[in-house]
Amino acid sequence: MIRRMALAMGIAGLAAFAAGASAQEVSKEILGAAKTEGKLTIYGSIETESMQAVQKAFEAKYGIKTEYWRASSTKVMDRVLTESRAGKPLFDVVLTNATPMKILKQEGIFARYEAPSAARFPAKVQDRDGVLSPPYRVVVVGVLYNTRLVKAADAPKTLRDLLLPKWKGKIALPDPTRHSTTMTWLVNLEKLLGKDWKPFLEGLAAQKPIMVESFIPSAKKVIGGEALLGLSYIKYVYLMGTKDGAPIDYARLNPALGDAHHIAIAAKTDNPSGARVFTNYFISPDGLKVLASEGEFVLVKGVYPPIKDADKLEIMTMDDLRDEELKKWRGEFKKIFF
Repeated sequence: MIRRMALAMGIAGLAAFAAGASAQEVSKEILGAAKTEGKLTIYGSIETESMQAVQKAFEAKYGIKTEYWRASSTKVMDRVLTESRAGKPLFDVVLTNATPMKILKQEGIFARYEAPSAARFPAKVQDRDGVLSPPYRVVVVGVLYNTRLVKAADAPKTLRDLLLPKWKGKIALPDPTRHSTTMTWLVNLEKLLGKDWKPFLEGLAAQKPIMVESFIPSAKKVIGGEALLGLSYIKYVYLMGTKDGAPIDYARLNPALGDAHHIAIAAKTDNPSGARVFTNYFISPDGLKVLASEGEFVLVKGVYPPIKDADKLEIMTMDDLRDEELKKWRGEFKKIFF
């Protein structure tokens, strides 16, 4: 069964449940031990530039060095599984989407750790086993468009607008048989479309979308003009548009679907104390404010990314898919899209 985490609500409401007390520090014993360990290795799907901002702030505060390896959520999961099954895990901390994180938890990859900073989140969003952190951000999936080729007035106003003839062959879409987040997004559309869900999927396939590997290539297809629209993360409007000057914006579709993210520490690590210190800082208000400044929708009350109308988005948190569901939908989407 699909596991439900939250109902539709605005970003302000979504963040409100994490608005409690300020960050709590780890014990002096853990911090002292962390300073004697080696460099911390982190695997995740947050963009490298955004993570560098967090690493810089963390290292300045604690004096603990970190190293980051970044890939799509699916590739992060695959690498973690490969290393763990070979008995040679090289990571200390993993952070990515809910679906792969829960699969990795089931595989026994992570250790139990209830970070002090997690205390500000209510019980209903805590991992009952104390392995995964509470969701610390929601990565919002949206429809991006090229502002040089598409006027804001002509951008899609509803999901069904994606099926208009003018977009045929002009939509970049991560391959849902290979990209787990796109697969999760398509499945969760049923909550928005109801009985029109399957006809929409078939109509989207009939649009002959330009298939790409993941969300970054999708955004780049839009920026390059190879696609007019692209399914991707809304945060790229800031990272690629505002920061880098690319001609990209997002269609104002409400509600939007977002993917909850978690962080966890490795069960087998040479740096257990450092992993705890980093995890606690990462989900604290201080760490999340750094992430928000890089375009992320974090769960801190009143904190928004520097993206126009971010505070007006109504976010519905996606239900994550279990391993058997991923296999099922991989087959279904292969039939629909290929």
